[in-house]
Amino acid sequence: MIRFGRIAACALAAAITLAPVAAAKAAGALAVGSCGTYGFAYDFQGEEAARTAALKQCTGADCKVVAAMKRNCAAFAIDGRNACGAYGFAAAARLAPAQNGALQQCYRYGGKECVIRAFVCDAKG
Repeated sequence: MIRFGRIAACALAAAITLAPVAAAKAAGALAVGSCGTYGFAYDFQGEEAARTAALKQCTGADCKVVAAMKRNCAAFAIDGRNACGAYGFAAAARLAPAQNGALQQCYRYGGKECVIRAFVCDAKG
């Protein structure tokens, strides 16, 4: 009987400890503007708060949210030769595909030496 009580107490302690993990914040956003400006936010409670935070970080007047994240990753690439030129962005379940997608988009739009300027992963992304 004592053994059952110990097992139950351990199970209860584990459930209490792990409860905050299940309720983890998992909203994020990536905002981009002209000439390589960007802002990002991650691990926010809701999408609207993440969008607002990303736009607040972005220093350009023409910034816009290009990727909203929910437990995934986003990446932003610019042309290393001309920061005001071609750029690309992408979101994916993992970081590598997001970065690859951003680079491919940058090259597709005329970039010559595209590089990752920023990346962010949210919660389990």
